[in-house]
Amino acid sequence: MSVKSDQQMHWKATKEVTLATLLIWVVVSFVIHWMGETLNSASFPGAYFMAGMGSQVIFVILVFWFAARQNRIDEEYGMSEGD
Repeated sequence: MSVKSDQQMHWKATKEVTLATLLIWVVVSFVIHWMGETLNSASFPGAYFMAGMGSQVIFVILVFWFAARQNRIDEEYGMSEGD
């Protein structure tokens, strides 16, 4: 493969993982909280609060997942920091 082709494939893979990360972020940030009124019930009124706390945990996991996945993409196409 040519260098240009490797760069294009690297950029394509990077865009895909970035878009996936943004999609997960939008769902966790907005969609779950738009349903805030329906999350609460008489037996568990703190469901909306728990969704807020859970989203923060998901964000931390998402950051580590993104970094690990991007490192694998960089290594696969020979563009890691050590190369």
